[in-house]
Amino acid sequence: MSDAARTEWWESLPAGIREQIDGYVLQDSVMGAVRLVFNVGRASHGIGLNTAQAIVADRYEHYGDRIARTPDSPLDLDSLAYRAAGFPGRILAIEAIWDGDTVHDWFVELLAVTEDPETDHHLATVYYSTAKNHLAAQHTSDPRPLPAIAADRAGRALAAHLAVPFHFASPDTPDDEAPHWRP
Repeated sequence: MSDAARTEWWESLPAGIREQIDGYVLQDSVMGAVRLVFNVGRASHGIGLNTAQAIVADRYEHYGDRIARTPDSPLDLDSLAYRAAGFPGRILAIEAIWDGDTVHDWFVELLAVTEDPETDHHLATVYYSTAKNHLAAQHTSDPRPLPAIAADRAGRALAAHLAVPFHFASPDTPDDEAPHWRP
C-alpha cells in the first residue's frame, strides 16, 4: 500500500479507532497498535501484517519525540546484581538467549538460572538500541551483532560477580533454538 493510500485509509477511520491506535503508539505499545490496525483493516480493506506495521510506523513518525518510549534495560553490573539479588533461590548460572520479533528483529534476553528448573528469571532485554546506547563509549571491532556483544559483556561481568557460570550457546549468530544451560 502506497504512502498516499495509507494516509487515505487512516483518515477514513472513525475518530475513536484513530485515537485508540494513537494511544497505543504514544505509550510505545507497537504490538497493541499493529494488532488493532490489522484487526480493523483486515476484513474491510485487506490490510495485512506488513501494511499494518507500515501504518503504525507512520504514526510513530508523526508523533516522534512525544512517544513515551519504553526505557532500555540497564546493563551495568550494579543494576544487574541488584535485580539478581531479588530472585528467590540460589542462582546457578547467568544465561544469554536469542529471541526475536517483527518489531525489534533479533535481541538477547539475559536470564538468571536458579535451582527451580521451571523458572528462569529475567534480568534484561538487549535490543539493538539498548546495545548501541550501552556500548556507545566503547570502541569494538567485534563482528558479532551489537545485542550479542552487549549481552555477552554484561552477562559475563554479572556471572563473575556472582561466581557462577555464564552460558551463551550462540554468541555469534542469532539462534532462538540454541540449547539452554542446565545443571
